Amino acid sequence: MLYRDEAIVLRTHKLGEADRIITLLTRQHGRVRAVAKGVRRTTSRFGSRLEPFTHVDLQLAEGRSLDVITQAETITPFSSGLGLDYDRYTAGTVMLETADRLVAEEKEPSVQQFLLLVGGLRAMVAGGRGPGQVLDSYLLRSLAVAGYAPSFEHCARCGLEGPHRWFNPSMGGMLCSTCRMPGSASPAPETVAVLGALLAGDWPVVEAADARHLREASGLVSAYLAWHLERALRSLAYVER
Repeated sequence: MLYRDEAIVLRTHKLGEADRIITLLTRQHGRVRAVAKGVRRTTSRFGSRLEPFTHVDLQLAEGRSLDVITQAETITPFSSGLGLDYDRYTAGTVMLETADRLVAEEKEPSVQQFLLLVGGLRAMVAGGRGPGQVLDSYLLRSLAVAGYAPSFEHCARCGLEGPHRWFNPSMGGMLCSTCRMPGSASPAPETVAVLGALLAGDWPVVEAADARHLREASGLVSAYLAWHLERALRSLAYVER
């Protein structure tokens, strides 16, 4: 049975002499692993259309364990815009790995995650905003869609309205003095405002923030991500935070 969908290529790895397994985040079918036959041959009809970061329109044939890609047309070659800028490329790689980890169940629809990833890559390529802030905003929003929404305005444990002083990834965000847990961080109030703005997409607040508060916010986003994914992302080690 054939089906069509649009997708972002998340990663690839070799299969046999000439094929590749392509991991995709699709709009309607969630995370899909599919075989691209002959893609490693110089005569392949797919060309560079199935490389990571590429936004593609696909036709696939359902298979027993892996589907097979039968057609691929490029919609947006995000890789060409990211490949010229190391900071944007490495930040984009973290976005791909995050999407791959958050959408764990294959063939489960995840339209919001797909649209977030496309929008995040588009903003990363556009270059109008810092790559670190685009990445942090994407990470917070994708975690929220996955059911791990952080709380920056209310106590994550008791719901008391803030502002609050303490941040704890395992508890889901900011904590009041009563609910404070051992090992909680105490970020600057300006940093907490940046975190809320990144989650809400309030870019004037983000762009007006001091560099030290942006750095502190990035560290807290990384800690929050690592806690909820249960281990750090490999690609995050290459991003300057």
